Amino acid sequence: MTAAVIAAIPTTAISTAQSPQARRGPRRRTGGRPCGTGAAGPSGGPAARGTPAAAGSGGIITTGAGNAVTGGSDSVSASGSEGADSELAAGMEAEVTVVDRNVDRLRDIDRVWHGRIQTVMSSGLAIERLVLSADLVVGAVLVPGAKAPHLVDASLVSRMQPGAVLVDISIDQGGCFETSHVTTHSDPTYIVDGVVHYCVGNMPGAVPRTSTYALTNVTLPYVLSIADLGLDGAIERDPALALGVNVYAGAITNEPVAQAHGLAFVPLHDVAGGTG
Repeated sequence: MTAAVIAAIPTTAISTAQSPQARRGPRRRTGGRPCGTGAAGPSGGPAARGTPAAAGSGGIITTGAGNAVTGGSDSVSASGSEGADSELAAGMEAEVTVVDRNVDRLRDIDRVWHGRIQTVMSSGLAIERLVLSADLVVGAVLVPGAKAPHLVDASLVSRMQPGAVLVDISIDQGGCFETSHVTTHSDPTYIVDGVVHYCVGNMPGAVPRTSTYALTNVTLPYVLSIADLGLDGAIERDPALALGVNVYAGAITNEPVAQAHGLAFVPLHDVAGGTG
């Protein structure tokens, strides 16, 4: 199984993984339906609820990596929030490689995995090579506040292997594949040029209770601060909260958001009293 993940925070990365079966001989094709709600993960986990999975197919995961040097096998892994995908692939004895432009993140992966997950410095050429050989590509690109860049264009998608799968985790920010458009949990996939696309908006919604607890655990302190101090007092006291203010009093106070929509940017301290 070959897998790849593409991520940017705000750098770009790509990962691929190859299963033990693939290493032993030519990879078998599983057809054009490797994703779907019927594909179950370990212990019937999220994959059973719509997470893309394919027996015998591979994927690419893009995020952080380790030593930034390509190894002898076609595998890529990811770090950050998508790093669990690469960890799972490695745990299933797939060869995993992570591609990223952040050398420190690549080194972190290498330190943890001691070479079991290989790492590659991200470039257009590396992404192209990995995507064309992958059975599964997971796009995990994040540029805070801004639209995700297209790291895989339509022409590259058209050259991918038939039956390959693209999973666009970045779809909430516009998607990092040119051929991506938003889908739903009830109708999660579509096919372009023989490549299955899974582009569900708000993917954590597949497990709503778990995702709600996770989100609430990290946002509740900010909510309590605003309740106690008022919005102005809370953002004055907490610079991290101030960085999260996108719109205040009708003005866009997040510059990447303003640029993405072609609207005027106004610094927060110009409209919020007491913030600097």
